[in-house]
Amino acid sequence: MKVLNIVSLLVLILGGLNWLVVGLFEYDVVSEVFDGSDSVGAKIVYIIVGLAALYSLSFFSKVSAEE
Repeated sequence: MKVLNIVSLLVLILGGLNWLVVGLFEYDVVSEVFDGSDSVGAKIVYIIVGLAALYSLSFFSKVSAEE
């Protein structure tokens, strides 16, 4: 389970950095790598980042339990 938490956090950080670049420079790294945001590869990456975000919702209970 710890590995899944680390992978999820890493995916969220990379996704967040991609959105930072989109916001600052209007350059989407994912769509550039996969030749457009409508490509299957880009959609898979976006889905994985979204699933990691949904999974990370479980971290709230762990963080609040530590206090």
